[in-house]
Amino acid sequence: MFRAVEYIGPVGLGATSPQLFRAENSHGDSKVCVVKLSANRLGAKVLVNELLAAQFGCWLNLCFPPGGLIKISSEVLAGSRRLTAAGVLPGWHFGCEYLKGAGYVTKFNLHRAVNKEQMAGVMLFDHLFHNPDRTENRKNLLIRKEQDGYKIYAIDNSHLFRRGKWTIEMLKQLTDSITLNHRRSYGVLLKYYLKPTHFFKYVQIVKNIKDAELSEFMESIPGEWLPDLGERQALQEFITARRDKVDWVMRRLTDLIPNINRSANIH
Repeated sequence: MFRAVEYIGPVGLGATSPQLFRAENSHGDSKVCVVKLSANRLGAKVLVNELLAAQFGCWLNLCFPPGGLIKISSEVLAGSRRLTAAGVLPGWHFGCEYLKGAGYVTKFNLHRAVNKEQMAGVMLFDHLFHNPDRTENRKNLLIRKEQDGYKIYAIDNSHLFRRGKWTIEMLKQLTDSITLNHRRSYGVLLKYYLKPTHFFKYVQIVKNIKDAELSEFMESIPGEWLPDLGERQALQEFITARRDKVDWVMRRLTDLIPNINRSANIH
């Protein structure tokens, strides 16, 4: 959870027109955050999607930048003519830490990453929640040189449920389906670097998520983001159903791994 203390400016990329703010986390540490505003042109449901991803990122220890709710006060908004003119309202928005110095993952630098096995969890998440945007948008996988080597980060989860702006009927249709994604970086990871065993620990964590934990997550979604109680119930039912199908999702994914690499120790 963050508290915005200063508006910096627009990021310049993305359908949700993300903005940069300086913020403080619950420990008082200052961070620069990429913020998606509740009044973005795709609607508040993409913030629900981002919050869902942030929660699963914590549960599964995924390589998502730390993110969550960010409170923006009327005082901070009043300091920006841009935000005032845009009619941005004070309250809860979604923010995640800005990754300074990161570049885009390509076929030329993917092999450098020291956390390629962590991408098994990201791929599992994307297939549980129907996120095709990780490879359709080449800017949603970043790589950054850090103290222990180059690290991949997966960003931008607004397009869960195929296109972000979901309905109850869409959730029902997506509950029992899967669209396998083995394009670009995902194809390379499956062909050369990942084995079925890399997915096992993430599957077990998902299976161990309790109904009470899912209910607690649903309660954390700001009321103004998802005011319809029917949609809240449908979303919780979808998440529960997908949790219970995680073995099936994993099998469909790992079937894409060539037999020659299933027991190979490739790094």
